[in-house]
Order: sequence, then structure tokens, then C-alpha cells
Amino acid sequence: MGLLDILLGRTKPVAPDLDRLFALPSAAITLEAGAGFTPTGTGAVCFATVEGGAFTQAHREVQALLDADTDRTGEPVELRRDEYGYSWLVSRRAPDQLTDLVNDLHAVNSAMEANGFGPQLLCSVAGFRDEGGRRLALVYLYKRGTFYPMCPLPGRQKRDNALELQLAALLKNDLRIEEDLSRWFPVWGAPGTED
Repeated sequence: MGLLDILLGRTKPVAPDLDRLFALPSAAITLEAGAGFTPTGTGAVCFATVEGGAFTQAHREVQALLDADTDRTGEPVELRRDEYGYSWLVSRRAPDQLTDLVNDLHAVNSAMEANGFGPQLLCSVAGFRDEGGRRLALVYLYKRGTFYPMCPLPGRQKRDNALELQLAALLKNDLRIEEDLSRWFPVWGAPGTED
């Protein structure tokens, strides 16, 4: 970054660091001990929808890689499009297989990057729930290399902001939490956060 960039207030974008996803299992221990949230076993990678043969081939490769895992319990990897036009590659594991789920999320992101689709990657999500039925999505922002909690409330498009702030404070030693609250985007209907 040059002097002119500093004077004009321009900043260099943070390079994605997919290895930060591997901090999720230790964060899950903190979540369970401090707030009673446990993994649901569902996670997903969100990306801007891309059309074309190269993307279709990359998607097939990723899906075949994940579906080939002989330890997979549950449904095969699923490609889903949401009402906003984004695509989600959804992985489901047993709730006690968070490490395997994180490996799935990392593999999807890495394969998309390797096939030239890194700019289309938006976020990865891992779902959690407590005994009272409250839902939590730990969202990893691909382009920022940070996490934030999103706690949807029952009903359409409402969030528990106080709980989100509480959980962010709880997780600050386990995950790199996004400091800019305006970037805590709602991911309505994200896999793992539905009722």
C-alpha cells in the first residue's frame, strides 16, 4: 500500500484464509460450554450463481468429491438456489461430526478457488441450535476472512441482535470476529438455520 492510498483512506483487501474454518470445532466447544449451542450437522457454502459449462463441471467435481466420503451419514451434498438468486452447496453430517463438516466446507471453497470461481464465493455457514430451539449460524465471510454469528428468530426475517453480540463476545478468542457490524449480513433461510 502506498502513501497515496493511505492519504485517500484506501485499504488493501484482506486475503481469504480458508484455514480459519478449522477453528470452528474449538469454537463449538466454547459455544456449548458458554451458551448451550450445539452443532446441527448442517453447513453450506454460498456463492453468486454462475452459469456455464466450466462452473457445472466444477460443481460436479466438488459434489463427487464430497459424496465419495464413505463416512458420510445422511443425505448427499445438495445444490440449492435461494430466493435472492444465490447458490448454496449444502453438506449434512451427524451433529457430532463437526470436524468432517468443516472439512467439507473447506474442500468446497478450495475447489471453487482452484477452478477460478473464488470471486463468486460469498460465505460459509455452520448451523447450531440450543435446547430451547434457538438457532445460530456462524457465518464465515470469504472475502473478509472473518466470522459473525447470526441468530434468526422464529418468523420471517427477524434476528436476535442482543444474542448475536453476546455470542460474538464469547467467541472472540476462538474466531476472528468481524468488527464492522454493518457487514453482519442476514443470511435468511441459510441451510442449517431453518425451522
